[in-house]
Amino acid sequence: MISLKSPREILLMKESGRIVHMVFTKVKAALKPGMTTLDVDKIAKDVIISEGGIPTFKNYNGFKGNVCVSVNDTLIHGIPSKKEILKDGDIVTVDVGVTKNGYVADAARTFLVGNAKENAQTLVKVTEDSFWYAVNLAAKPGNHVGDISHAVHEYASRHGYTVTTEYTGHGVGRRLHEDPAVPNAGQKGSGPLLKVGMTLAIEPMLNEGLVDLVVLKDGWTVKTKDGKLASHYENTIVITENGYEVLTMGEE
Repeated sequence: MISLKSPREILLMKESGRIVHMVFTKVKAALKPGMTTLDVDKIAKDVIISEGGIPTFKNYNGFKGNVCVSVNDTLIHGIPSKKEILKDGDIVTVDVGVTKNGYVADAARTFLVGNAKENAQTLVKVTEDSFWYAVNLAAKPGNHVGDISHAVHEYASRHGYTVTTEYTGHGVGRRLHEDPAVPNAGQKGSGPLLKVGMTLAIEPMLNEGLVDLVVLKDGWTVKTKDGKLASHYENTIVITENGYEVLTMGEE
């Protein structure tokens, strides 16, 4: 069932979103070759705890990290590790969930480590741009979830990238994953109607190569089958009377 959030609930989610954004700011400033993905996880945890939040992902269905840290050909759900060392030119996605006062905000950013190649820079930019293209075009009352999905896929395909259909965005609020699912590909006019108060985590996930993915034996890490780069960009938004508002961004 899709829950519509009250103004009070949206303010609580916005506070969680403020902390998510603070994590990105701290990680971006600290990120450099030689760090481990566990170092990134510790930065995120320290920010979340210091701001009175709880790392939503910690122990979620057994996940071991405080956040997901996914490098290069890992699309999503990378488990932070002291053995995984970031190198110059890597791209690294940090996916962050924060719970505070009983409400969740969820977002992801893909960062460039040091001097990334042009193809990596372009992939990361198009992934972010696909989010903004989709929400600016379709995230408003009276449209459908499928309108957002179609826009993400349209933008990514136009720039030569594939998008996964195996993993989706989702509703978010009192729980990390709520109804409805928000795919990254779909038909215009399909799916639930967008209504004022709906809170959605919209998360384009783009692949440089083929769409095929593999899940490692750890049961979490999702990689591209062809070993090519993958990128992920996500924000939590709320549908408003005039369109949408992003709940996981500061003054960027």
